[in-house]
Amino acid sequence: MGDWPAVAGAGVSAHGPVLPVWTCGGCDAPWPCAARRRELRAEYEGASISLALYLGAQLVRATADLGWAPAGALHRRFLGWLR
Repeated sequence: MGDWPAVAGAGVSAHGPVLPVWTCGGCDAPWPCAARRRELRAEYEGASISLALYLGAQLVRATADLGWAPAGALHRRFLGWLR
């Protein structure tokens, strides 16, 4: 296996989701936590639609794992902070 080229903003965050409970692997808060939200805003700077699409996909995945959670609460958690 060779070395992968460096890509700006392609670092791995300690604040990734722990599945299937969707808590943060870095701080144990509900994912996306405040730290990951800041990272995502920086990573997707100038690409807000791409960020919304990414988070929408994560919302769909989380809905399958967290079927007991109210849909509105999950929507606010994953997408509501983008406004």
